Amino acid sequence: MKYIELTVHTTTEASEILSDIMWNYTDYGVTICDRNDIIALQTSKDSTYWDYMDEELTEDKPSDVLVKCYIAENIAKETIASILQDIRNAKDLSGGALPFGTLEDTKREVDGDDWIDVWKKHFRPIHLGKIVVVPEWIAYAPQEGEHTVLLDSNMAFGTGEHETTSMCVEWVQQFITPDSVCIDVGCGSGILGISALKLGAAKAYLTDIDPIAVESALHNCQLNGVADRAIVAHSNLLENADIQGDIMMANITGEVLKLLAPSIPKNLKKEGVLILSGIIESRLAMVKEAYEQVGMQIVEERQKGEWFSLVLKRKE
Repeated sequence: MKYIELTVHTTTEASEILSDIMWNYTDYGVTICDRNDIIALQTSKDSTYWDYMDEELTEDKPSDVLVKCYIAENIAKETIASILQDIRNAKDLSGGALPFGTLEDTKREVDGDDWIDVWKKHFRPIHLGKIVVVPEWIAYAPQEGEHTVLLDSNMAFGTGEHETTSMCVEWVQQFITPDSVCIDVGCGSGILGISALKLGAAKAYLTDIDPIAVESALHNCQLNGVADRAIVAHSNLLENADIQGDIMMANITGEVLKLLAPSIPKNLKKEGVLILSGIIESRLAMVKEAYEQVGMQIVEERQKGEWFSLVLKRKE
């Protein structure tokens, strides 16, 4: 089968937004090529060093971030037009808060077997405290105390590599208890809900408005052996207000978090913890204000890179 590889030139700050847009149109793969990720790995004290790295990568000079996706050839023309329009709309909605770069795009035809093999080589086990996110095609022997979360070859909607996801997984480890009921709003691949179950949660409810994400989350729950304790729903939020969570998680954009503020607390227990992530600095005050207005208070805040994550509880 033939595919069209779409590449868009952007910036580190906007790369995840472009990635999210592309995932709305394909389940064949999205990759982000960012030299800053390589530099961060090399400078981290926990980094695994490679035998060789192009010295040009460490030079202090601007370079584009490339975000790529793959579209079936028979629907490529219409689909790519929609992707590029959504990217332009996102840039306009940002109001200049984020640099989007040139947004130059290129297209080329590729054979399915070629790009799948290349795409898989980009992924490796990701360590997030006690959780290790592992692509299903990689053999990994967990160390004592580690819990593996397997993700299938689709790898859509959250792999743990991005700061927003990793902060959520770290928060869950801090607040989880064996009898916890967890709710993951906008679950994507299901990584947060599955992580909670692997850490000992009694039950997890996962919701998403994207049917492809729901399918991915369902499959990943089965892959990880937690399907009996997970309920995955195709919806914005839980329709049943009687379901109460000890931990609620929402790793979405700041604008969507604001819109959901009046609705999210209805499924949170009185002493429950709400974890919000996916917030850039220019939207931080807006999100804080929206949740304070519905009776929530911020108890902890964390930043990684350009992104912020919040832990909230009900005001006493």
